[in-house]
Amino acid sequence: MARLKYYQALTRALREEMVRDERVFLMGEDVGESGGIFAQTRGLYQQFGSARVRDTPIAENGFVSAAVGSAMTGMRPVVEIGFEDFVTCCMEPLVNQAAKLGYMLGGQISVPMVLYAFGGGGLNAGPQHSQSLAAWFAHVPGLKVVIPSTPADVLGLMKSAIRDENPVICLLCKKLIGLTGEVESEGDHLVPIGRARVARSGSDVTIVAVGQMLPIALKAARMLSTDGVEAEVIDPRSISPLDEDTILTSVEKTGRLCIVHEAHGPFGVGSEIIARIAEKSLTSFRVPPLRVTPPFAPSPFAPSLEELYLPTSASVYEAVCGLIAI
Repeated sequence: MARLKYYQALTRALREEMVRDERVFLMGEDVGESGGIFAQTRGLYQQFGSARVRDTPIAENGFVSAAVGSAMTGMRPVVEIGFEDFVTCCMEPLVNQAAKLGYMLGGQISVPMVLYAFGGGGLNAGPQHSQSLAAWFAHVPGLKVVIPSTPADVLGLMKSAIRDENPVICLLCKKLIGLTGEVESEGDHLVPIGRARVARSGSDVTIVAVGQMLPIALKAARMLSTDGVEAEVIDPRSISPLDEDTILTSVEKTGRLCIVHEAHGPFGVGSEIIARIAEKSLTSFRVPPLRVTPPFAPSPFAPSLEELYLPTSASVYEAVCGLIAI
């Protein structure tokens, strides 16, 4: 096993897939000679050249449209949007073109492209650089959406996404950029899209933690364990398709469900998970499920306010204590 940082796992995934398949190329703002805003593309320009590592203008709608066209004609583009917030600038080619062309043309073409972006809060970046929009993208048939929470999953999910025949959006977590974790040092490490991971086993309550909420949920689970409460923590990894079976199996065992994500609560991923469990096995819930999310307001700039805004291990701990007490 090797130890890599979160951003280094992305670099390795891109490099390995570009070596494996000459149709894979990377495009985006500042991905070339500068090596990326978080050093995530460092060395790729020097290794593969300007034809396969392409810097673009600040024109997301234009270069994502170009990626859709190149994917339709046999290439496998990987597009970086520096911050998840600005995927909003290219929703038309994603939602109306990439997601739908395979359906509209009766399967005669596919659109094997990946778009990745850095999102979420915790770095005091304010309302326009801290959003978590997975639920928007997951609402669209034809788009796959993944959120890796560890370096190993960054590597495995990105490689799987690049090989997928469908458009995949990979939402990376800004606050986890420097996270270090163990990664397979040899072999072709792939993580299947649509399969959750049980990050911690437990029998008393199920905590589903999305993205960079995973370390927070695991810390809360350790706090609960000192009180004799054993929480099972599940990392969905894939939002669409969602591995509802893994979550349902856990809830049927524990009877209690807490979902933690840093996107807003209304109409979000947590709501969808609760709805699916209720539709399939309502009697699994011994008590009403709950969500731990930020308030329904834009993310603040001030560090002290953002600390109050985002879920914490303490707020997850308190919420689960309330579930156990019912």
